[in-house]
Amino acid sequence: MLRSLRRRWDGYKYRFVPWLALNLRRKRRTLRYVPESSQDKIISDEDVFETLLKVFKALFINDFSKQAHILALLPEIRCKYMELLNSNSVEQKDSEVNLCNYQSQHVFSPEEVLFNTLGFSITRDRSSLVSAGTGVFVTKGFVPKGTLVSMYPGTVYRKHEPIFFQSLGNPFIFRCIDGILIDGNDKGLSRSVYRSCSRRDQLGPFQMSDESWLTSAPQNPLAVGQYVNNCSHGKLPEKAANVCYQEFDVPGYFPVELKQYLPNIVYSHDIESHLRCVVLVTLRDIKQGEELFSNYYTVVN
Repeated sequence: MLRSLRRRWDGYKYRFVPWLALNLRRKRRTLRYVPESSQDKIISDEDVFETLLKVFKALFINDFSKQAHILALLPEIRCKYMELLNSNSVEQKDSEVNLCNYQSQHVFSPEEVLFNTLGFSITRDRSSLVSAGTGVFVTKGFVPKGTLVSMYPGTVYRKHEPIFFQSLGNPFIFRCIDGILIDGNDKGLSRSVYRSCSRRDQLGPFQMSDESWLTSAPQNPLAVGQYVNNCSHGKLPEKAANVCYQEFDVPGYFPVELKQYLPNIVYSHDIESHLRCVVLVTLRDIKQGEELFSNYYTVVN
């Protein structure tokens, strides 16, 4: 009997501590209670990887003039991007970069880069739900079903790592299906921890993560997923989920020059493991002006 109870407790304890003691009174919960049996991924890891690569390369090229310190150390990378820039046969719809943008020497905003690359842009604004605070909207373009539309930024904690003080009054902690936690709070102690870990892992001019999501102007326009609100049922206006969460482990061969756009960092770097990211994928077509809504109680893995 005791063994059975212990096994059941081991399976649930990381779901409720310390939020059971600290967040019972909070109406807005972002701690996701995931099912024991996982569902299939909405899109493949290869599709996630290729989308991130496409967007990050476009951001890199758009900010090409500020990448001199990286290009000077990695001449082979410089050659690769110069070939992309000088190629006249690449069509915009198939290209990771908009060559015309570079040739005209016009620097676009991250939102414009996202639109030029994937055909839509998103931004934070006041939610259409009463008392929901900030939400995320498609401000331009059209997002087809099965599209990576956002990322959940933050510090990544393994389930044995300390997060008690960071969790105090914190509604932005995301629980992955294997117990890994992502703290997407951009204020207070959570903000300080992320910045400290990010600067700890920087290798000379090479940034291993993006700190700009902590500001009002993120360098990576996808890194606003922590502000996507929960769907509402039984309340007016009723909003069904149009995106879902999908976990993605960044492979070791991810281009080093593009890691500066990853909005996640591990809390402890003493254990070799892939960086966990969580992306949001559309469940249906989403039109311009629509707000993104997720389901806080499901994770696709």
